[in-house]
Amino acid sequence: MIRPLLLYGLAALALLGGCGRKTAPPTLFQWEDYADPPFLADYIKTYHETPNIVPFGDEDEAFAKMQRGFKPDVMGPCYYEFPRWKEAGLLQPIDTAKLKNWSKLSPTLRHLPGIDAGGGKVWFVPQYWGNTSLTVRTDLAPDYAKSQSWNILFDPKYKGRVSVLDGVDDTVPFIARMIGIDAYTMSDADWVKVQAKLKALMPQLRFVSSDDTALAQGLASGELVAAMSWRETFAALRREHKPVAYLEPPGGIFTYVCGLVMHKDPSDEAKALALIDSALSDQAAVYTIEHIAGGPANLAAMDKVPDHVFADLGIPRDLERFLRNGIFQRRLKNKEKIIEAWTDLRAGVAAPVAKN
Repeated sequence: MIRPLLLYGLAALALLGGCGRKTAPPTLFQWEDYADPPFLADYIKTYHETPNIVPFGDEDEAFAKMQRGFKPDVMGPCYYEFPRWKEAGLLQPIDTAKLKNWSKLSPTLRHLPGIDAGGGKVWFVPQYWGNTSLTVRTDLAPDYAKSQSWNILFDPKYKGRVSVLDGVDDTVPFIARMIGIDAYTMSDADWVKVQAKLKALMPQLRFVSSDDTALAQGLASGELVAAMSWRETFAALRREHKPVAYLEPPGGIFTYVCGLVMHKDPSDEAKALALIDSALSDQAAVYTIEHIAGGPANLAAMDKVPDHVFADLGIPRDLERFLRNGIFQRRLKNKEKIIEAWTDLRAGVAAPVAKN
């Protein structure tokens, strides 16, 4: 009787073990817009459960929260930010062979420097991208709309009627490029020159803000003639038939890329991978460009998108070529020092006034 009892006991343990393997839904730590239902649909269809969503509004805040012990399964930093999370030991590589949508992503984005972890794995999976440039009122500054020059920020004629974004990852490389300096490789002497240019910019500014609503309202009313912005701001104004242009100077504009990473200790690795893959789906990609005005990494799905969507965003259908010609925003060296200097410089600039 010993052998049958042993087999029975092993079968019972296997059954219990199978029940025990059922894990709680994974937690997605992500920018709010990118946790909308289309990004979760494939995951929900597979697992018949909804992931836990914890939104963040700032990557410094997100990083600090994880450093204090918060442990999500999948997180959504941008390309310039994820190296800090990796170096802090928060991440594990992602096996791209387990992502059915990986091959649909832009080749340029799949080969971004620094994301490869070897052995077919990556540290960072690109999900979407966008641009940083100037949105300009073409009726109020037709000369700059024609020339595509960013020098409008320093034109005395428009003093008090221009604005820039509040993040150093956007504004510092932008201003550095205007004086021929690459912010990602700049020396200490270069940084002194960039600080001087930023200081000269301060009296020109109406305000410093990354609030899309404030920027759109300022441009729509004519309070602002030009605003450093993401393409979403331009697209929103264009949908309202406002006379605006999104400047694309020679040499390309800045492109930010955001994506997904996996925590070093996910509660269920298979679910975490499924959640990442779900965010790369065709449905998610179409939603990104049609409803958020972002650029999806999944370019294969763009065949489903009508021409007017690209026209409204001011981008070509050949997105792969467009991405190749851009300047990708990367990690700034000595970022903490740059943040401190930028905070001091902008301290005297007014914040935008909310309007109803």
